[in-house]
Amino acid sequence: MRVSPSAAFALLTAVVGPAAASKYNVSFQSDASIDAALKALGRDSLRQPGTLPFPDLPPGTDTIPEIEHIVFLMLENHSYDNIFGMLSRGDGFTKGPDGKPLNTNPYPNGTIQHAFPMPNTCQLPQRPSQEWMASHNAYNNGSMDGFVRTQISPTIPEIVGGVAMGYYTAEHLPFTYSLAEQFPIADRWFCSVLAQTWPNRRYLIAGTSRGLTDDNSDITAGYAPAGTIFNEFDKYNISWLNYAADWTTISGATPDFYGANDYASEVRNVRNLSQFMVDARAGKLPAFSFLDPNYANQSQENPQNMVVGEALLADVVEAIGASPLWLKTLFILTYDEHGGYYDHVPPPPALKPDDVPPTVLPGEYQYEGFARYGFRVPAVMVSPYAKAGKYVSHVLYDHTSVLATLQRKWNLPSFTYRDANANDLLDMLDMEALKKQEPTFKTMPKLAAPGNTTEALACSKTGPGVIPPPGTVSNPKRR
Repeated sequence: MRVSPSAAFALLTAVVGPAAASKYNVSFQSDASIDAALKALGRDSLRQPGTLPFPDLPPGTDTIPEIEHIVFLMLENHSYDNIFGMLSRGDGFTKGPDGKPLNTNPYPNGTIQHAFPMPNTCQLPQRPSQEWMASHNAYNNGSMDGFVRTQISPTIPEIVGGVAMGYYTAEHLPFTYSLAEQFPIADRWFCSVLAQTWPNRRYLIAGTSRGLTDDNSDITAGYAPAGTIFNEFDKYNISWLNYAADWTTISGATPDFYGANDYASEVRNVRNLSQFMVDARAGKLPAFSFLDPNYANQSQENPQNMVVGEALLADVVEAIGASPLWLKTLFILTYDEHGGYYDHVPPPPALKPDDVPPTVLPGEYQYEGFARYGFRVPAVMVSPYAKAGKYVSHVLYDHTSVLATLQRKWNLPSFTYRDANANDLLDMLDMEALKKQEPTFKTMPKLAAPGNTTEALACSKTGPGVIPPPGTVSNPKRR
């Protein structure tokens, strides 16, 4: 018989009695766990859901009027180390005297897989897993040594565990590296949960996944009672559009993924992704633009060629830079989750967003629940008022930091404990320059061209190369 998490909690309460009084008055997370999460965030007090960033101002008040347009793009399935491990700055790989990374992960038989540059930008069809169980096994109580072995399957021998230790360089992704060398990056942006795409994207728009832990469940079920950020935009007459490449074909995802739980609002606020480039160049962007790539070929998810997604990124950035709205625009780039790829930084403790436990079977890491972030992902902020000097933000972020930023700008109420206490992204902006209207980037700097998309289309013929490459696996040293 399967016992639901809520029933199990009720049974436990009946046996041992109610929990002791909490100084935070939060029944579903211990004081010690909350203290640890607040310490990681650099906070000394707990803000409640439903509260405003500026209680003395009416909700919907624009508190950063100098930025009139925010554009957001979330690509798919790559960890910080997988993309930015070899960047010239930030907390990437530990490098030896020869400049090569020293990071490793073991196989089940004890042999060692060393980090290695991918043979090319084609990805394996058998992607590394980022599922709830695989992610928790990779984390392995903070040892971060399970990335390779959790990928290996006795029933699917063609899955290559060593691929988790592959990484990309400026030679693979010249535009991405060029962008990250010019504009501020965040090296402590964690995805919101140790799980797949849908749970993380629901944190992004609603501050919670409402128990969702995978991509297979009905994502429209258990809709967050407080709605999403798009509902708030509608409520306070803040203009927004979802520029979505797949919006005519992923109808099953539309209610939760694209925005408001209101079909009329969806239709009214969705455009094809290609229209974004047109609108940006014409100076006709809404206050908030949410960009959804084509998940079949340009989101950078396996087995896509990475440079196709990079070409999309280049098109977006070029359109923003060429826009008459450039001096009033902020662009945020990040990834939804790690995609099964290695990262060396253990995710810190997090605030549980609400009292909804993860929908998993007993024994599937249900006890910690949502009280931990997922792995790090790449993040870049592009703006005329972005901090100069190759700035690296070491502030702790997760996807609800996007919510916190939008809520701070328009003084909107928070949804859950997670977004109410998330750090906003303003550390990457030069607020003094913004106030004085003295941009650090008056025009878009010259950036490298993206990788060759003509060659990218040949992946079906050339394949991803030999993974792992020869010479990247060793035996452990005997003591």
